[in-house]
Amino acid sequence: MTQVVEITEAASFQVKEMMRHNEEEGAFLRVAVNGGGCSGLTYGMGFEHEVTDADEQYEQHGIQILINKEDAPILTGTIVDYKQSLMGGGFTIDNPNAIASCGCGTSFRTAKKEGTPENC
Repeated sequence: MTQVVEITEAASFQVKEMMRHNEEEGAFLRVAVNGGGCSGLTYGMGFEHEVTDADEQYEQHGIQILINKEDAPILTGTIVDYKQSLMGGGFTIDNPNAIASCGCGTSFRTAKKEGTPENC
């Protein structure tokens, strides 16, 4: 299976640190799209221990990644990075399919999927 989402080396290092810190070594990293947020869709990332028939699975930088097959078209080409600054660090998500996003940077919509916008 081809990779849907690219996890940069900096992001994968941070994910592995979080896995160690939370005793989640060996878990899968799920990258997901959920309804909500100002623009209708939000990103989700978390640790998962089981693969379902609805999942696409691949490996990057030693991390097993899961993406629901329904989310794959929305996430194709997305880059997950980790940026460190004087104010701390955080994951950044660059999705070429997003045609609109809100100021928080976690909510978006695509040309084909509007999601369920909420009042912010």
